[in-house]
Amino acid sequence: MIRYILTDRKFLIFLFIVNLVGTIYGYIWYESQLKITPPIFMIFVPDSPTASLFFTIFLLLFIFKKHFPYIEALAIIILFKYGVWAVAMNGLTWLVQGDLGWQGYMLIASHGAMAIQGLLYAPYYKIKLRHIVVAGIWTLHNDIIDYVFEMMPIYSSLTSYMNEIGYFTFWLSIISIIIAYRLTVTNNKR
Repeated sequence: MIRYILTDRKFLIFLFIVNLVGTIYGYIWYESQLKITPPIFMIFVPDSPTASLFFTIFLLLFIFKKHFPYIEALAIIILFKYGVWAVAMNGLTWLVQGDLGWQGYMLIASHGAMAIQGLLYAPYYKIKLRHIVVAGIWTLHNDIIDYVFEMMPIYSSLTSYMNEIGYFTFWLSIISIIIAYRLTVTNNKR
């Protein structure tokens, strides 16, 4: 039943539209941070919208029965990573501040869905080890840009926890890469 839903053309078009709208909203959400970002780091700052952009491209190609494994590898790794990351950061914001506005709850729901949808489509990706390696390098490089060059997303109430968040993010990247490898490359060998 789930396989039927995930491959149904109408559902794929619906999911494509939802992800496209979410991607556009995500880039708008980052607008104020992008205004103060040096051009060299621009591509690495809007983490979640870039992740959903890769997944949106995957969906468009999948609708037309095409594959681009590098995009698929980036989609599964960073969708899961930033989906989980945003849920964790909004949860931490709630713990630090004692409350979370409606946008925070919306971000938890939408980013949780991001993480799940990237994994649900794992059986349909055509990923090989080289695709995981390239996407893994991108992901870890992004962590360096965020936490060494301090281009991470701005959560003002969490500023004093940047070292811990950077450490958490690095290991979340490693876990995301391993999950992607296990769900795609390892399963494709069977």
